[in-house]
Amino acid sequence: MGSPGLNQRNNGRYLGVTEPISLAGPTEFDVIKTRELEKFLADAGLYESQEEAVSREEVLGRLDQIVKTWVRKVSRAKGFNEQLVQEANAKIFTFGSYRLGVHGPGADIDTLCVGPRHASREEDFFMELHNMFAEMPDVTELHPVPDAHVPVMKFKLNGVSIDLLYAKLSLWVIPEDLDISQDSILQNADEQTVRSLNGCRVTDQILRLVPNIQNFRTTLRCMRLWAKRRGVYSNVAGFLGGINWALLVARICQLYPNALPSMLVSRFFRVFTQWRWPNPVTLCSIEEGTLGLAVWDPRRNPRDKQHLMPIITPAYPSMNSSYNVSLSTLRVMTEEFQRGKEICEAMEENKADWNYLFEAYPFFESYKNYLQIDITAENDNDFRKWKGWVESRLRQLTLKIERHTCGMLQCHPHPGDFSDKSRLFHCCFFMGLQRKKGLPANEGEQFDIRITVEEFKNAVRSYIYRTPRMEIQVSHVKRRSIPAFVFPGGVRPSRPVTKAVSTVAKLVPKSKSCNSELSEKSCSVGKGADKDADLGDETNKRILVEGIAEDNNLKLSNIRENTVAMLASDESKKRKLLEDESESVKMKRFAIMSEEVAGEFVSQFAVNPPSSASSSSKEAEKVAVVKLTSGHTIDQSTSPEENDELEDFGSTDQTGEVECEKDASPAHTSKDISVASNVGSYGGCLPSGGLEELEPAEPPGQYTKSKTPPTKPLIRLSFSTLKPTGTST
Repeated sequence: MGSPGLNQRNNGRYLGVTEPISLAGPTEFDVIKTRELEKFLADAGLYESQEEAVSREEVLGRLDQIVKTWVRKVSRAKGFNEQLVQEANAKIFTFGSYRLGVHGPGADIDTLCVGPRHASREEDFFMELHNMFAEMPDVTELHPVPDAHVPVMKFKLNGVSIDLLYAKLSLWVIPEDLDISQDSILQNADEQTVRSLNGCRVTDQILRLVPNIQNFRTTLRCMRLWAKRRGVYSNVAGFLGGINWALLVARICQLYPNALPSMLVSRFFRVFTQWRWPNPVTLCSIEEGTLGLAVWDPRRNPRDKQHLMPIITPAYPSMNSSYNVSLSTLRVMTEEFQRGKEICEAMEENKADWNYLFEAYPFFESYKNYLQIDITAENDNDFRKWKGWVESRLRQLTLKIERHTCGMLQCHPHPGDFSDKSRLFHCCFFMGLQRKKGLPANEGEQFDIRITVEEFKNAVRSYIYRTPRMEIQVSHVKRRSIPAFVFPGGVRPSRPVTKAVSTVAKLVPKSKSCNSELSEKSCSVGKGADKDADLGDETNKRILVEGIAEDNNLKLSNIRENTVAMLASDESKKRKLLEDESESVKMKRFAIMSEEVAGEFVSQFAVNPPSSASSSSKEAEKVAVVKLTSGHTIDQSTSPEENDELEDFGSTDQTGEVECEKDASPAHTSKDISVASNVGSYGGCLPSGGLEELEPAEPPGQYTKSKTPPTKPLIRLSFSTLKPTGTST
């Protein structure tokens, strides 16, 4: 079944569900910035060597021969005659980053084994093939995960990491020229097979739906690197994974079909900063199909209506690939999109470079309070299973905290894990905590998430393969007490001047791009110079003072006003910058006025391609972006539930409740560590709830002797575990 986007491209029109925003080609500036970007990506080591590329091809060829031998062995064991045994066949397909052509050195290869109807997943794939791999000396780190949402076998073959899925088709013989892009391939397939096939089908469809594959690949490499360095690359943590970023980049390529990668990166941030979630991102129309498989449709499926950031796969059956996104992770990504947009605008004025866009996110400097989740096991095999299970459930802790505090306590999960080298079979995860921005920190406000944390730990401990030595601990740590092993080299870095200096540096040119009106010392401040550096002239002092002011919660608009006054050497330049800022406010107001709330869930605006004369107008492009992204929003009558229908490792109970859970007398034990605000009590789910600084509360013995408890249920931030052994305090 052909895609509408494909038909439109064949007719010489356009790709996607709307016409392009701009058909403008690259300028000389775009060509120069694209060359700089490509050099940056190469210097970052994103491209594999020719030797490694050949090695991967050889490994895939060997894997193909292994599965062919396996299926013949299975056919013979099930009593097929020798002729049918020789005709039996299995075939290997690739998908993901390798198939898209954006993989880097040492990256996993996502592969799919397609087998005949008589080769079962449970007995033949996860037992017989697994045993064959186990006997091969060139196969290491073999780890089957049969109970995952998409069952997978992980291993290394000749040192190359492989993730192998299995799809059992309703065919007796798998032809060597099998085309899995046809919808008929899904006939009579079980759910696991449909999900396994979906990876390959989606990858191939993406490549068909982009106007220029090479520009798409370079842009996607850029966005993947950016997302990893900014800490928003992880589907399991509630951010976006590889397929999500590929779909977003592909949509930008459709909207700007003639743009080079540097412009596509800039437009990526411009479009998705203004995107009105939960309007979905789609590359083509969502088709119902003829096989009766469920597709993403919030008008029919209540669960689909609760998705916050829907990014829809283009192959039938269309699914939301970003169901893991929560309110907290959507907030983090939205802020990062805004940062990227501002930096790209600064680059257009030669006031920033690619290095600044790719600066690593200072996670352990961004919050005052963190949750530390430690896991331990007895041996390597148990630890690998336990870690995978816990990591898949961490998103539930974020959702529970959001729900039980009515979204007033926000979580920022770190997408990676950390290990203390002095402890065997141990790692820990971290979450940044903060009161919801914009809420005043009134007295009498406290959070109690002890019950929430205990619920999460009990859910995690329900793992069916858990042994008594598989343990989990959750504790609260202050920023100053973060263990040293999380930092590079195990050395805690010195504190920067202020967090706001980086904000000012967005507009202060760096190195070669430094404004001639500013002194060299001014440039060093823009780079984050030491607080004790000799600032020299009055301009430098103002930069530092304004940076510190932002850390004291001055509005960003005030910072911009003062910065404009510094950088604009004459009245005309100053007036132009202020007019641009004013125009941005106008566009936001226009976007709000143009929002239409209706039953439709896919915006079908037809944006007329600008003429050659008007395509260079940034204002016309802004209007087109607003029109495209302010379509029909999806009515969300309830808060997001703990949506587990697509979890990798199973599901937990789903109550559907959205009320704040209150507990007037939380259970205490002698081992409890209680962490709360020292400003009084918070008596329920009120708009003004929250706290800024979390301080250790009195020990349980002293707590019972404290003042008369408040009449309303006390909500405090506290954690029902001891600090893990070896944790810095």
